[in-house]
Amino acid sequence: IIMTTKTPSFKKSMLRLNEIVGALEKNDLELEEAIALFEEGLSLVQTCDGQLKNFENKVASLLESYQEDANHE
Repeated sequence: IIMTTKTPSFKKSMLRLNEIVGALEKNDLELEEAIALFEEGLSLVQTCDGQLKNFENKVASLLESYQEDANHE
């Protein structure tokens, strides 16, 4: 998977993380390559964490809005 400057979707990030974990678990990489993959993985974890927090905030906002509408009816 080629990474661009655009933030990848959550699903693509998770798929790439799975690829990275699989490659690291094989334990047949050169140290430099393993470190590069580990670094990429950490970056993807941060991206996914940020996306999850945004999703949680959206859901909380929607629920709050729904509850306010339900209380006014």
